[in-house]
Amino acid sequence: MKRFHVHVIVPQLDESVRFYSGLFGAEPTVLKDDYAKWMLEDPRVNFAISARDGEVGVNHLGFQVDSDEELSALHEQVTAANVNLIEQRGAQCCYASSNKYWSQDPAGVPWETYHTLDDIPLFGMDSHDAATTKEACCAPATASIPATIGRSVRCG
Repeated sequence: MKRFHVHVIVPQLDESVRFYSGLFGAEPTVLKDDYAKWMLEDPRVNFAISARDGEVGVNHLGFQVDSDEELSALHEQVTAANVNLIEQRGAQCCYASSNKYWSQDPAGVPWETYHTLDDIPLFGMDSHDAATTKEACCAPATASIPATIGRSVRCG
């Protein structure tokens, strides 16, 4: 089953955790020094925030799926529509290891579609770049993204 995903970069994590906990009526499912995530059931949303480098605001949207079969089905759907995408197998970001792919809508909004495999102890280490820097999380390096994707994103 798909879960809608939203990742927002915030200037102050503590302040934002208080706000979103009140808004959602729930404490985060995951809470780190630089990251928080709510796995909501009504509506079915994976809402993540991080206080790391990047422009404050909505960073990317996406779909989290429960299996690699669902991920493959969505991948085929997007490929059939001639949408450019970047695939990442075993990506390590946002305290999780995932198989995923990235695309970008015509307005420039990055979309992440992924299946989480396991939790990891670090914010991230991208499978395409072994560095454990803030720049390494989630999206492939800007130079490897097709022209239609255009900007780097952080994971959630």
